[in-house]
Amino acid sequence: MLAIINGTILTMAGAPIPRGTVLADNGKILQVGQDIKVPVQAEIIDATGKIVMPGLIDAHTHVGIMEEIYRIEGDDTNETTDPVTPHLRAIDAVNPQDLGFQDALAGGVTTVVTGPGSANIVGGQMVAMKTHGTVVDEMIIRFPAGLKCALGENPKRVYGSKKMPATRMASAALLRETLAAAQIYLAKQEQAGTEGAKAPDRDLKLEAVGRVLKGEIPLRVHAHRADDIMTAVRIAREFNVDLVIEHCTEGHLIAPWLAKAGVKAVVGPIISNRAKVELMNRSLETAMALFRHGVPFALMTDHPVVPVNYLSLSAALAVKGGLPEEEALKALTINAAKLLGLANRIGSLEPGKDADIIVLDRPLLDPRHRVEKVIVGGCQVIN
Repeated sequence: MLAIINGTILTMAGAPIPRGTVLADNGKILQVGQDIKVPVQAEIIDATGKIVMPGLIDAHTHVGIMEEIYRIEGDDTNETTDPVTPHLRAIDAVNPQDLGFQDALAGGVTTVVTGPGSANIVGGQMVAMKTHGTVVDEMIIRFPAGLKCALGENPKRVYGSKKMPATRMASAALLRETLAAAQIYLAKQEQAGTEGAKAPDRDLKLEAVGRVLKGEIPLRVHAHRADDIMTAVRIAREFNVDLVIEHCTEGHLIAPWLAKAGVKAVVGPIISNRAKVELMNRSLETAMALFRHGVPFALMTDHPVVPVNYLSLSAALAVKGGLPEEEALKALTINAAKLLGLANRIGSLEPGKDADIIVLDRPLLDPRHRVEKVIVGGCQVIN
């Protein structure tokens, strides 16, 4: 049993609790509040003068898949032999020994979403996982956490000289073609179950896409430019699927349209230069524009594009762009958890949720802050 006492608790589910207590046992939070009786057997952390809050969530990374200190040896980000690979599973590439996980913990990040890169129109299945553990299987929170797709410059650059897609039209066509094939596959399966027809042979590609069509997971589409974002919105509407826009760099230019379409976004990386043409209109005000128009969003580092331990700094820059501080904190905690469909487990300090907790010497958005303690699933991993 663990008791964190006397700290200012940011539950992310209500008002801050001064001189509060968080009581946890067996990896779960038992109580949060003031005047909580602490059992004598509890291990006590005195957080007097400190900030206590939920572990941070980085909603889009390549931690464990794109290992920083390697080239070919540790880079399993993009399967550049085929533009449509929905059957790839991030969990088969994640190396828990990647130094990125240590960086995540040092930055207070206790959950990441990691997955394939953006070379392919359909890249594969993403995973939401804790940043502490020995093997992937014990770190998984949700798998699959979404089907990674990509529009814009990247697929064109990788495949255009060899095969489709060489144009944005071809990129959209390949995505539609894949979704349509999965519709037919699901229809044949259903027909076989009700009419005695022969079931189709198992197809791992179409099976993965079928999870999107059945509403089990979202279509998570890499799109920077406004026109690419709206292409993703158009296709999602055609196939009636849940859509998350990854990066959403020009989202501030079309925020009312995104709100009307009911899509979600994972914004970032915020600490970035104009490395390619589609980043021309990058802005610190993107998150604020989405917030103003009611578009649900989380923030990302895209690690190792930006080191995962700079997630809080990314949020601080979004505040510089006009985002209210409370909303910036939510984008790293409870709102990120909601976007991922994991708010029942992570994102806030409430009874019954995972005991993923960080202790800071000062507010998170102050760039001088230090993460002094990190608890993942009730286990102190930085103390």
